[in-house]
Amino acid sequence: MTEPAAKPSALFQNYGRSDVCFVRGEGVYLSDSQGRSYLDAFAGVAVSTLGHGHPRLTQAISTQAAALLHCSNYYTVSQQEDLGRAIVDAAFPGRVLFCNSGTEANEAAYKLLRLWGNLQHGGKKTRIIAFQNGFHGRTMGSLSVTANPKYREPFAPLAACEFLPYGDVAALDAAFANASDIAGVFVEPIQGEGGVIVPPAGFFARLRDLCSKHQALLVVDEIQTGFARTGRLFCHQHEGITPDIMTMAKGLGGGVPIGAVLATEAVASLMKPGMHGTTFGGNPLACAAGLAVIGEITKPGFVASVAARGEQLRSGLIALTGAGKVRGRGLLIGVQLAEEPATLVKAARDEGLIVGPSGNNTLRIAPPLIISAAQIDELLEKLGRALKRV
Repeated sequence: MTEPAAKPSALFQNYGRSDVCFVRGEGVYLSDSQGRSYLDAFAGVAVSTLGHGHPRLTQAISTQAAALLHCSNYYTVSQQEDLGRAIVDAAFPGRVLFCNSGTEANEAAYKLLRLWGNLQHGGKKTRIIAFQNGFHGRTMGSLSVTANPKYREPFAPLAACEFLPYGDVAALDAAFANASDIAGVFVEPIQGEGGVIVPPAGFFARLRDLCSKHQALLVVDEIQTGFARTGRLFCHQHEGITPDIMTMAKGLGGGVPIGAVLATEAVASLMKPGMHGTTFGGNPLACAAGLAVIGEITKPGFVASVAARGEQLRSGLIALTGAGKVRGRGLLIGVQLAEEPATLVKAARDEGLIVGPSGNNTLRIAPPLIISAAQIDELLEKLGRALKRV
């Protein structure tokens, strides 16, 4: 008797999915529908900050779900107030706007730049600058400040944006030579999707100085780098600067969808009632998850542990692949390859290790921040076997 033909998927085919189906997670490990275990060194693209099944996070979600999942932003949401205060205390003074994702956070930041140019400067500041190789999301505003033609061209025309070489101070100076019409700059402190590219020393300091001098807003996209991922609570803190606007998502909810924008008081006050909103953004469940995540990562020693594990991982990867091929900070690491990483990603999966791709032929490694020294060793051992395969 022949097996019945499988039904075609009812889903859009916009993802190049593997046929592996994960059904359970515990700590830094995932199990698939066939019962096989994997060390997760990708964390759902730097999302699962506390790994899988973390007791504090699961308890916070369960307790909040039993009490109240959702109301609406027509009413006070106490969890929003608490999480907003926790973010401000961890980053810089200002106000927080909650949404559901990173691209929505950047969309709101884009609208703040428009308000800055229109309301604060009489419509005279219209130019927006971003960087080649950067990635800020897939809604039309965030896509407009994303440089990669692969993402942009199918949806053209997009809003105007000027793209500069990332890390190039001379190009930055040239762009600001006539800066009277620059509303603001979008920048990642590490280009995660673009190949885990770290800027050269001094680049962010110069960018901050130019924005301040010319009354242009500095938007730092911490969607992938925030919440201790790079060995500081926020990656811009490595650079000793403070942005006017910071966008966040991914690791904030530990797996529950949530995004946020933190803006200085002068910028946040431009957003008046009715100008922007979201039905689900900052609902009690998402904020309860965010509070659990921040509560864990701000415990004494947590961020220092991420930095230490990052150095262990970096050193081990250099030993495996050679100097000059490894870049990143903390537990966001890229390994430069000679070709697309798909073959190595599959080989690693066959060895029981989940890693992922990034741009410019880069392997991206971003494990849960709770990973131990012994588990870093296991990661390196499995990756070493995968490298021998390919």
